Amino acid sequence: MAGSGLMNPDLSVVLDVAVAYFGPRGQPIGTGAHDPSRNGFNFQQLEVAIGSSVDPYFRLDAFLVFSEHGVEVEEAFGTTLALPARLQLRAGRFLHRFGRVNATHPHGWSFVDQNLLVGRLFGPEGGGGLGVELSWLSPLPWWLELSATSMTASGAASARSFFGGRDLGVRDPRDLLHVVTVKQFFALDDDWSLLTGVSAALGPNATGRANRTDIVGLDGYLRYRPTRGAAQNAWTLQVEIAHRRRQIPRDVLADWNGYAQLVWQWGRPWAAAARWEYGSSVRGLDGQPVEDPLDPDWTADRHRGAVALTHWPTEFSRIRLQATSDFPAWLDAPRLALFCALELVTGAHGAHAF
Repeated sequence: MAGSGLMNPDLSVVLDVAVAYFGPRGQPIGTGAHDPSRNGFNFQQLEVAIGSSVDPYFRLDAFLVFSEHGVEVEEAFGTTLALPARLQLRAGRFLHRFGRVNATHPHGWSFVDQNLLVGRLFGPEGGGGLGVELSWLSPLPWWLELSATSMTASGAASARSFFGGRDLGVRDPRDLLHVVTVKQFFALDDDWSLLTGVSAALGPNATGRANRTDIVGLDGYLRYRPTRGAAQNAWTLQVEIAHRRRQIPRDVLADWNGYAQLVWQWGRPWAAAARWEYGSSVRGLDGQPVEDPLDPDWTADRHRGAVALTHWPTEFSRIRLQATSDFPAWLDAPRLALFCALELVTGAHGAHAF
């Protein structure tokens, strides 16, 4: 019966809560909408995911997020299942595929909080919007996927480097946000694998319809998992760097952002992780630091480091301890934070991406 999949969709619920302590000098300057934000108990989010094949041609997935501030549709999109020529189309509201982390939800992260690159460039909810995406999986001997996305360029929480909270409307395709990605996977040998990516996000910004924002990024994910001996152990190194260029009246602003993180998982239920992040000051055409209209307090380089210890009692629960030290150069001392986060999952939650 066509559409019978909707009568029995896959359903899962993910709860994220945390206890936080911020040092005596105040809170770190977080960028994520669901980051712990105050001393004591924090309700990060409750995510409800619903998905099913509608018929032989389409699949529907929806993610609803409940927080202390209300309910939002994080993603809701349809995906084709039967296009020819190794093509796939996705349409609706979704997170675009720029880089490694942007398209993932908090329960897919290796740390409690959102990284600075995603929050600074795209917004506290990650980069996304209403649009359409076409992807193509090549027939080459190695895994190579190309994707092209066109979507709304507005949203203070999801497109802050573009129209952001000031929607100037759409008169032609130049008023949309366009995201292009190239992803390649290589099985280096039985134990080592590598995933690389190149991404570009191009669109208008709110300082004037003729002014543009261009973000270009590189990312890499190197994984070592022995197939013999201590097969329960794995090491992963993930790196991402992005350059942003924005036209504004009488100037062009540029900055760099990036992070590197190393994760060691042993004995299946344990993992230790370390992350270093960097966000440069914003510079004008003359190469001198200038005030950023999006982040007026971000007047110098910023570094942030974090270490985390994670334990999975089962595949349906996770406990994570994290310590963070934030070094914005415009402050006289670093800001410190400690988190203890609990995640509980129930239902038919799908596997996370590689």
